[in-house]
Amino acid sequence: MSSEPGSCRVRRMLPRPLSKTDDPFLAPEPPAGVRPDAPTGERAGRARGLVRSVRPHQWLKNLLVVAAPGAAGVLFHRAILARTALAFLAFCLASASMYLVNDVSDIRWDQVHPRRSRRPIASGVVPVPLALAAAVVLVVAAFGTAAILGGSFLLALGLYLGLTLAYSAWLKHLAVLDIGAVASGFVLRAVAGGVATNVHISQWFLILVSFASLFVVAGKRHGDLVALAQADPGQVSGGRRIEYTAAYLRYVWMVASGVAITAYCLWAFDQPHVRLHVPWSELSAVPFVLAVLRYALLLDVGKGAAPEEVALRDPPLLALAAAWAVVYGLGVYLGH
Repeated sequence: MSSEPGSCRVRRMLPRPLSKTDDPFLAPEPPAGVRPDAPTGERAGRARGLVRSVRPHQWLKNLLVVAAPGAAGVLFHRAILARTALAFLAFCLASASMYLVNDVSDIRWDQVHPRRSRRPIASGVVPVPLALAAAVVLVVAAFGTAAILGGSFLLALGLYLGLTLAYSAWLKHLAVLDIGAVASGFVLRAVAGGVATNVHISQWFLILVSFASLFVVAGKRHGDLVALAQADPGQVSGGRRIEYTAAYLRYVWMVASGVAITAYCLWAFDQPHVRLHVPWSELSAVPFVLAVLRYALLLDVGKGAAPEEVALRDPPLLALAAAWAVVYGLGVYLGH
């Protein structure tokens, strides 16, 4: 029979291969950066590791943006509270990105550390390219949030990010300067809170925050030193020199805590808050000093490596902090 049109013969056609877009039963292409054979559980593990790497439990440090408006007695004004919340969010995003960058920079050091070797990046759960990509996204989000609060706050956040990058790349290898850099990060948070809410930063407030930060950071270094002393000395260097001694770090936190206590007392007596004939600000110095002494005791026994854990897990310290907040809060907010 003829194959011309009108004939009855059916033309035989060779089947063409189906593409992945033609057949709904074929698996779609995996997202960029994910291996085709990577199981779902592995991707979920990376996601959880990424969340751990940005350290949400350490975002407690960003509450320092509350310090200036809180001390000024204006924190609960609606507009001030909203701007403070945005400042807190911006620093959470920025610090999360810097934790990723620092872990990538410190990966060889962390891999031989007795505790930090379990971090997701050091252990290989989170690949380095994924961590860096997430850091870029977080930085962009942080600057976008900061732009809402104005140019001055944007500058403060930029200084924080620049200082943190300098620490990760260079300053962390220089004794004393590394402590100063980390402490300055705390100070910039507190100053940024004042900038975001247009609250004046007094000289006593600045001195107090600066030396209290130095006190905490020296204790953290001491805690790291204690942890490293328990590891194999031949495996802890990781290419990073250990230049501190326990005696030196004790000296630093003694000086820093002494200056911080002096600054707080001078501020409390210089600007008394008297309500119902009670000098609340002067009285607040008592729980403040006791809290400093309690924290110094914890540092002396080597528990300062994770300040956020010390602050949340020591009942006496929590009780003293709560007592200080109540006494100081009554002085500032009672009658407002």
